[in-house]
Amino acid sequence: MSGRVLVVDDERSLAKVVASYLERDGYQVRCVFDGPAALDAAREDEPDVVVLDLMLPGLDGVEVCRRLRSFSDCYVIMLTARTEEADKLTGLGVGADDYLTKPFSPRELVARVAAMLRRPRERRARPEAPPRRFGPLEVDVAAREVRLDGAPVPLTRTEFDLLAVLSARANVALSRAQLISAVWGDGWVGDEHLVDVHIGHLRRKLDDDPARPRFIRTVRGVGYRMGPQS
Repeated sequence: MSGRVLVVDDERSLAKVVASYLERDGYQVRCVFDGPAALDAAREDEPDVVVLDLMLPGLDGVEVCRRLRSFSDCYVIMLTARTEEADKLTGLGVGADDYLTKPFSPRELVARVAAMLRRPRERRARPEAPPRRFGPLEVDVAAREVRLDGAPVPLTRTEFDLLAVLSARANVALSRAQLISAVWGDGWVGDEHLVDVHIGHLRRKLDDDPARPRFIRTVRGVGYRMGPQS
């Protein structure tokens, strides 16, 4: 396995342990220890994955992630020493793809990085394939663009991939496990309810009220589907 990973944590000993496990698996790793250095390193190295601690000097992880999303679509795994769900959801709300709560196994982190990098960086559709339309929503998989009422909707890579999978099988209810397999890969380990968090962000960006959904519908006991009300 190869790929560039940026590890950002002010606990230098932990950062070095994580880096050693990643390097052992063939990744190119750079460690930095504060928020401003993380942004500089991300611009210089264009990493495939950023492992980002929530509590950092200079700029915290949430602000680093928010700024990172203005120039990079790399995968972001947020690390937090706090156990409150709000911390995890805050990180995901600014564009993180996954999270781990400290203490964690370095092997689990390596497994999640590997699963992310097995995901295709670009889901290619046939050049002649038309955009998928759901009323005012247009999903152009070939161009990786989404428009709502003609206006572009900025999505993270994970959000777009979820929408692409759902829109490809309109009116078919997909379970969380099926969505995890399609988007995160079969090797992913973690809480399947991570899907719910990303679906929530998608709905907000698409102005899709879950109580009266236009696009993404919850199928109780199963998961989610796209399409009109049955």
